[in-house]
Amino acid sequence: MRIHHVLYELYSRRLRREVAPAVLPKHIGVMVDGNRRWAKLAGAPTHDGHQAGADKIVEFLGWCRELTIPTVTLYMLSTDNLSRSSEELDALIDIIGNTVDRLAETPGLRVVPVGALEILPEHLATKLAAAAAHVPDDCALQVNVAVGYGGRREIVDAVKEILREADDAGRSLSDVAQSLTDLQISEHLYTRGQPDPDLVIRTSGEQRLSGFLMWQSAYSEFYFCEALWPDFRRVDFLRALRDYASRQRRFGA
Repeated sequence: MRIHHVLYELYSRRLRREVAPAVLPKHIGVMVDGNRRWAKLAGAPTHDGHQAGADKIVEFLGWCRELTIPTVTLYMLSTDNLSRSSEELDALIDIIGNTVDRLAETPGLRVVPVGALEILPEHLATKLAAAAAHVPDDCALQVNVAVGYGGRREIVDAVKEILREADDAGRSLSDVAQSLTDLQISEHLYTRGQPDPDLVIRTSGEQRLSGFLMWQSAYSEFYFCEALWPDFRRVDFLRALRDYASRQRRFGA
């Protein structure tokens, strides 16, 4: 066991040396997938899988801080997830709330809700709003918490906001349609004012976006990992970063 630990550490250090700071992504999106399957394989209640996933989030953000990655977006609860059984959903909501508290209490970390808070249970929406109101003086890492999030809904909400603003200004629909640009839509997304993700990671072996940052990820690099989220290790993360560093980004060119 001791030898295994030593070999793991040596391999981890080698991977870290292979990833130069200059090529690290500035914004990473993470689809924390596989908590339920992890619990099933372990013969444990689904709640335990979600809790293990929450604990992994805290650990993962520690790795990001070590590497001075400034922005991370975590896909924690989609709009589709809200249709799960009330028993599972209630437990998941509590775990998310507790995780938000843990993150908000972490020095140097800023929590930013990304999603439709109005569709969430009131106590969770209130907790997310309170966490967002706290802006640390020495913010080293911004964590976008995608809760009650759906990519299609985000785009629809952005367009609705543009139309409401135009109506308030007395502009016609024809005028709005004539002048509408992709930049305007970007400026009305939940992530407005933030850089698009350079890298999107999804665990559990699934290879699809499932509505995550659909607009923002147009030119992102994607990395799909077989490990279930609670089993995601630092070496898995470093492999993703090494893979990202080896790519030549073209941005559509």
